[in-house]
Amino acid sequence: MSASEKSTASTKDLKRVLGFGDLMSTAIGQIIGSGIMSLTGVAIAMCGRAVPIAFILSAVITILLAIPKILLCGTVRLRGGEYTMTAVLAGQKYAGVFVILHVCQNISLAMYSLSFADYFLVFLPDGNRKLIAIVCLTTFFLLNLFGIDKMAKAQNIIVAMMCVALGLFAAYGITEVKPEYFNPQGFFDRGGVVGMMSAAALLTFATGGAGSIVNLGAEAKNPTRDLPLVIIVATLFVSVIYAFMAIVAAGVLPIAEVANQSLRLVANAVLPAPLYVFFIVGGCMCALISTLNSQMAWATKPVIQACVDGWFPEKLGAVNKRFKTPHWLLIILYALGMATIIFGFDVDIIGSLTVIINQVILLFVNISIIKIPKVLPEQWEKSKFRVSNGALNVVLVATVLTNFLNIWLLGKDLSFPMLLGNAVVLALAFVYSICREKSGKVHMEISYEDQ
Repeated sequence: MSASEKSTASTKDLKRVLGFGDLMSTAIGQIIGSGIMSLTGVAIAMCGRAVPIAFILSAVITILLAIPKILLCGTVRLRGGEYTMTAVLAGQKYAGVFVILHVCQNISLAMYSLSFADYFLVFLPDGNRKLIAIVCLTTFFLLNLFGIDKMAKAQNIIVAMMCVALGLFAAYGITEVKPEYFNPQGFFDRGGVVGMMSAAALLTFATGGAGSIVNLGAEAKNPTRDLPLVIIVATLFVSVIYAFMAIVAAGVLPIAEVANQSLRLVANAVLPAPLYVFFIVGGCMCALISTLNSQMAWATKPVIQACVDGWFPEKLGAVNKRFKTPHWLLIILYALGMATIIFGFDVDIIGSLTVIINQVILLFVNISIIKIPKVLPEQWEKSKFRVSNGALNVVLVATVLTNFLNIWLLGKDLSFPMLLGNAVVLALAFVYSICREKSGKVHMEISYEDQ
């Protein structure tokens, strides 16, 4: 096929317009979601007053798991994001498995729109939940369809509002914290150190997410400099905000009252009525739409490269000539979200069917981290993140052990049907990858660049 006959599907065609600030707001928006609202109370039930320490530890765990991404995206531009990372480190077959699992995980995007609608109905009780969710999903579909720069501008505004709302909660609430909260005696009485560590593992759901911006490598102005820094800084920045919020959450009302409760309970107790409304809108609602916006932006990028490489029909990954966006893939995501909303598919079941598999595919990548000097010898020598082979071995052991811990923590509370469902999805992904590879339709190009 000649160059003039080829489809316009290519990660090379994407606009390289995202600067450090855009990537930072995207990462923060991806991290801050519904997890902070719902999981803080659960963590308080597990470790009581030690919950702010659990948040900081969760950030350390999150960054530890992201080290392979940091090392690789700090060495080369990964045009296909995590798909390219998997291809480089784990190989072609695992890249095929990854992209199937990646697609499965992003089917449940509609849950952010539905959760947004639930909060909206607090102010408009007679509103139509489905209609509100459809309007929300359509708005961010159009933003992403008309250009990554439009998405980034909206994200900057949303994240700024969200940080103000969460900051006000912490600032107002810290003055209401009871003096006995800071008494070191009995600080670890509830759950002890083990309880705190278990809470930290759980809270990785609230502090994780920044690593997803690796999927925007093709659109970043300076990915090898900005992406590693954003992953680390965004995770630490959000975890510090979370820690202050956790002090308020566990220090204003009795532990027994706030354990397993939403942050809205404490917010209602410490904030004046107008600021409480702003907290719901700017904190809770913006947290949901910032995640929806950022995920819609990066979810398609690994799939574009997979289409180029033959895992899917190449035309599906076509990039719009005017806006440089993957219109067909965005339309498919939008259609799946609309179907979920209109027909009332259970997004909790969809999410549960893929809850473990991301950790499994990440395990494959982390096990392969020691291959970097072999597969990218010249780039690794020049990389600002180059470490010794001994250090790579330490990273391998630490990340793999953390992977296994997370898989266990995620799996222990799932029912047998959900565990079986995860196993079936993973098995089907391998079957598809093997069959597609044998069909001769897969011809993977090199989708990384020195910069």
